[in-house]
Amino acid sequence: MSDGKKGFIFALSAYLLWGVLPFYLKSVAHMPALEVVAHRIIWSVPIAALLLWWLGLFGDLKVALTTPWMLFMAMLTASLITLNWGTYVWAIGSGHAIDTALGYYINPLVNVVLGGIFLGERLSKPQAVAVGLAACAVLLLTVYSGGLPWISLVLAFSFGFYGFFRKTLPIGPTQGFMLEVLLLSVPSLAFIAWTVSQGTSHFFNGSAHDVGLLLFAGPATAVPLILYAFGAKLLRYTTIGLMQYIAPTIVFLSAIFVFGEPFSHIQFIAFALIWTALAIYTWSMLQQARKVKAA
Repeated sequence: MSDGKKGFIFALSAYLLWGVLPFYLKSVAHMPALEVVAHRIIWSVPIAALLLWWLGLFGDLKVALTTPWMLFMAMLTASLITLNWGTYVWAIGSGHAIDTALGYYINPLVNVVLGGIFLGERLSKPQAVAVGLAACAVLLLTVYSGGLPWISLVLAFSFGFYGFFRKTLPIGPTQGFMLEVLLLSVPSLAFIAWTVSQGTSHFFNGSAHDVGLLLFAGPATAVPLILYAFGAKLLRYTTIGLMQYIAPTIVFLSAIFVFGEPFSHIQFIAFALIWTALAIYTWSMLQQARKVKAA
């Protein structure tokens, strides 16, 4: 099998798993979001460690742990991904899956804006139009819903900044993920210990079903991230860019047809603006890829 096909299978598997993740999060909705996030972190550590051992990459991790600048950047990215995970877990459990889908639809356009602001990358005319349409969608939701769609914006910007700062870490994706969950495991263990002391721990004081669900948080977190990391290495940027809409589309459809979340006409108009913006953005991305290939 060619590297392209392998990469496609890896990336598709990751996006499909992310698409159905809300079904798992619905099953743990009776638990506090912070507790679920803490267990996502703790049980991801052994999976990431096993993979690093298998790939023989522990040397990179040792270098990162002894380099202050890399540790600082890893703490920053770890904080951003924790904010993202915590918001996502809470939103799904609270019946805001549609808002999470909107957030991850907006995310590619946020990345374009961050590149323009911090990297001096000039927006093409189609990209500027796409960003403008996304801004109109946010403004529409703000005016007619009585407030900013903060869940969508927190998810889009936290993941956007996470990806932006993650690029500055001179370490592979698997090693970087291990470094992040390793750093996050310290406050996570402290939080779990606090829940035990308060008698509110669903892992130590809950049912066997709850224990099983929390143990599954590790694979549910680590496996798609690892699959995505392998897929991204083997695929072209444009291919990954097109595939990133798979997960929010599955979440969006699940929210309406499975979870039964209300979907107003204002939301429909806002989503239509976002979908139009993404179509323009995707077209411009494909045009740039063709020019690069021709050159």
